[in-house]
Amino acid sequence: MQVILGAGGVIAKHISIELNRMGIAVRQVSRNPKKVNNNDELFTASLLDADQVKKSVMGCDVAYLTVGLKYDLNVWRVQWPVVMRNVISACKTHNVKLVFFDNVYSYGQCDGKMTEKTNINPSSNKGEVRAEVLNMLLSEMSTGKIKALIARSADFYGPDTSQSFLQMMVFDNLAKGKSPQWMITGEKLHSFTYTPDAGRATALLGNTEDAFGQSWHLPTDPGTMTGKQFLELATKKFGKNVKPQVLSGWLLRVIGWMIPAVRENHEMLYQVKHDYVFDSSKFFQRFPEYRYKTYNEGLDEIVQWYKSKA
Repeated sequence: MQVILGAGGVIAKHISIELNRMGIAVRQVSRNPKKVNNNDELFTASLLDADQVKKSVMGCDVAYLTVGLKYDLNVWRVQWPVVMRNVISACKTHNVKLVFFDNVYSYGQCDGKMTEKTNINPSSNKGEVRAEVLNMLLSEMSTGKIKALIARSADFYGPDTSQSFLQMMVFDNLAKGKSPQWMITGEKLHSFTYTPDAGRATALLGNTEDAFGQSWHLPTDPGTMTGKQFLELATKKFGKNVKPQVLSGWLLRVIGWMIPAVRENHEMLYQVKHDYVFDSSKFFQRFPEYRYKTYNEGLDEIVQWYKSKA
């Protein structure tokens, strides 16, 4: 059996689907767990409670840490270190391998492509928190007391991916016949990882013995586009005749006064002010048979998802 710590999110869902396809039993762990597959086991626990976390991983061979904490710096500063300490302790106690699903915040602003060798050099407060918990895990891994790997994703896009800014600003708008929106400038390159690929590949890594002890960039279409190009392609796929809109920094600040999530994201705007290119070459070299979704294919599936909701 393998266990999802922080069940309920889109990545947790896709990992669960893939594990079930592989014939592996899944335990869903969260404050209010729900089944993804019919035979899933449910375990109610808070990842902030060390004893509950230890009980939740007992009897499992691999744990996937996919929790998504509230997008609030104060919450992150307090809760992320507690969660990581509890999960590391639980996995060490019960000899469970750990897969940490991570983002790129700890890299900070990068010149050139992001790879697994990119330095940890955060340029934001949230990046500093992510670097702190990442280093906690890397330190434990270096001692050999825990077998773990880091599976890292670029920004998300995919069907039913509410935490993606593309869904909120681009796809939802296009589905309503409104202008898709981008932030700051549409002239910079920006990579996106397709959520079903992220989940499927994370499950694959978690069941590949030689993947442990390393960091991995999850499979992402190398045909990176600028924001403008992505909006143009998405608009074409949705079959709409609308013009893209680019929101300036001052307008985002005004919106942030009314919408906390926008305000919390302001320190991350360096990611759209500069090229954001995510390189998955290491994964493709290790798993040459893996078939990822191109942006063309991914957008086609997103359009079909919206049509199925209509």
